[in-house]
Amino acid sequence: MTATTVRRPPVAAGGPPRRRRGWRSGPVREQLAGYAFVGPAALLLGLFVLLPLAWALLISFQRTDGFGQGTWAGLENYGRLLGDAQFWRAAGNTVLFTALVTPLSMAMGLAVAVLLNSVLPARGVFRSVLILPMAISGVATALMGVLVFDENSGILDRLVRAAGLPDVPWQSGGAAAFASVVLVTLWWRVGFNMLIYLAGLQGISPVLYEQARLDGAGAWQQFRYVTVPLVGPSSFFLLVMNVIYSFQVFDVVFVMTGGGPRDATSVLVTYAYETGFVTRDQGYAAAIGVVLLLVVLAFTAVQWRTSRTRDLVE
Repeated sequence: MTATTVRRPPVAAGGPPRRRRGWRSGPVREQLAGYAFVGPAALLLGLFVLLPLAWALLISFQRTDGFGQGTWAGLENYGRLLGDAQFWRAAGNTVLFTALVTPLSMAMGLAVAVLLNSVLPARGVFRSVLILPMAISGVATALMGVLVFDENSGILDRLVRAAGLPDVPWQSGGAAAFASVVLVTLWWRVGFNMLIYLAGLQGISPVLYEQARLDGAGAWQQFRYVTVPLVGPSSFFLLVMNVIYSFQVFDVVFVMTGGGPRDATSVLVTYAYETGFVTRDQGYAAAIGVVLLLVVLAFTAVQWRTSRTRDLVE
């Protein structure tokens, strides 16, 4: 038998021909699809966030009232902040507001989430009632707060008078006005914190609680050593979000008290608003806003660094 010789086509000197990677190839098409999805969001982010931030930073180095061409002032506006007593009063109120609202709203949200995650009758109704404030704006929430805390015709003031107790100066007293703003904010924020914590609690396996009970752990020990550590990611997220919100609070304070009485409830954002749109010193107002932004970014960076360091250690 004669062996048949199979001839193969000659191979080029450079090896087999390579497939061209044009825009029709799979990886390139995936990249283009990704850019197409991200592009609109990036455009809106740059147009409505990054560009205004850059413009505000530029204005903070100028003396301008918002009309006409401003004059370059360098660091003059930032230097004024050091000797501005009203700025430091607003900054102190902002820190105090943050120190009260953040832990209280988180603690109340976690407590309510634990209750709603247990065998509680009508849990759906309670969840809907607590989440309801999230469906309305801050201005509407503040208007409802005015209906409750108004000195002359407020619901709470009528109940106090009916009980024979002395009137509370919700608008004319500094401490009472500040307390009313804090209470309305807590009512507004607890539902959001509860929702986040409830999602975290539902991700915890019931086996862990069963093992803790077998080891003799009571209800408080289960909460302290099982629930609290395992909702740590939710707590970190809520801590950052609540601090950012508290430093940027404006609508509730502006509607309920307007920063009064005698600047007792004035915060950084309301002070920046009055400076920029009432006294028309927009360069100085922009400097206040830039300082506020830097403080929030610094806090977020520290919290992020601390959280990553703790995770690496664990």
